Amino acid sequence: MQLRPAMTAGALAVLSVLLVVFSPTSHAHNITRLLAKHPEFSTFNHYLSLTHLADEINRRTTITVCAVDNAAMSEILAKHLSIYTIKNILSLHVLLDFFDAKKLHQITNGTALSATLFQATGSAPGSAGFVNITDLKGGKVGFAPEDNGGHIDVYFVKGLEELKYNISIIQISKILPSDVAAAPTPGPAAVNLTGIMSAHGCKVFADTLLADGEAKKTFQDSLDGGLTAFCPLDDAFKAFLPKYKNLTASGKTSLLEFHGVPVYMSMDMLKSNNGVMNTLATDGAKKFDFTVVTAKITGTLLDEQPVAIYTVDKVLQPRELFKAEAQTPAPAPAPEEAADAPKASKKKKKAAATAPSDADSPADSPDGDVADQTADENGAVRFNGAGFGSMLLGVWLVVFTVLKIGPPKLEGLWETEYGSVGL
Repeated sequence: MQLRPAMTAGALAVLSVLLVVFSPTSHAHNITRLLAKHPEFSTFNHYLSLTHLADEINRRTTITVCAVDNAAMSEILAKHLSIYTIKNILSLHVLLDFFDAKKLHQITNGTALSATLFQATGSAPGSAGFVNITDLKGGKVGFAPEDNGGHIDVYFVKGLEELKYNISIIQISKILPSDVAAAPTPGPAAVNLTGIMSAHGCKVFADTLLADGEAKKTFQDSLDGGLTAFCPLDDAFKAFLPKYKNLTASGKTSLLEFHGVPVYMSMDMLKSNNGVMNTLATDGAKKFDFTVVTAKITGTLLDEQPVAIYTVDKVLQPRELFKAEAQTPAPAPAPEEAADAPKASKKKKKAAATAPSDADSPADSPDGDVADQTADENGAVRFNGAGFGSMLLGVWLVVFTVLKIGPPKLEGLWETEYGSVGL
């Protein structure tokens, strides 16, 4: 497991882009989006994301992805291999060189040896992470892992997508056979969830989670199957404790579980996925709406399949657990300012006073901001969820550059130090 220090705002202050981090380099490609144009490769595409290989592919240049269609993927899935073994197998299909259809048919001396991601990770012993590419008679091009004894039974089918000399996606006839890559692979060491949180600025939330046996068990039981946790930083949770202590026992448990999603989501997956998602607190017998809160993802503590842990600057509050004091939009607070509630205009106060009281109205954000917030001038945006019984986190894909023009009003987004991502 790899721990990562929290990201600092200063280091990435020049980035004012939502969802897509635009780099000055020219290798901006997204394997998930490129393959999404070809639904017959949806299973291969899904497992690139699930194994975290998509992130590695997107970080590299001069690369070739040897994709197989859904029928070919079903053969290895039928073997019920662990996700870690599947990752090794698929990493053998990522060549660390650029091969389009033209280059494959013009290989010098008719053969080439290419390193793969499997070799680059250090998981492959000796030269087992290399693939031989051979230009055969009759216009065929064959592929064989180095540990396959030179036997060729996998062939080039067609090119799918390419960005010249950057990334090429080609189809091959079936999975590359490799006993080394397919060998049983042990999973990572057990994750000490609260220990990681405590050591990286979320001790108050971690201690509160440990004190709630039911919520602790819910998080712990989700580790093996996949978990994404959002832990509020200490200052945020300390400021929220008075409200937390006034909740019922079940309300406290629900609020803590509300900070977890029962699937693994890398940062790239948060940006690129489009759909809805349950939280750990989801219970079909209950109907809760999600509070509208400005929440910023400020750091990545752990991002290693099947667990991701992110820090957030505010507590996420189901609005059914709290009554809103007002419905006035308010800007997100500046980091250095004290968490004082913004004052609504007299007109709006009056309107709020005449509105009927409703236990389902949105909650205040933990720093005293009213819950129903719009984007501020720094690009912080609203987070809107679906019910605490439905408890659905809408994952949006919105891209825009933050200029000095008035920022657009968006719901369902997390702001990160990289930009904002939908969840």
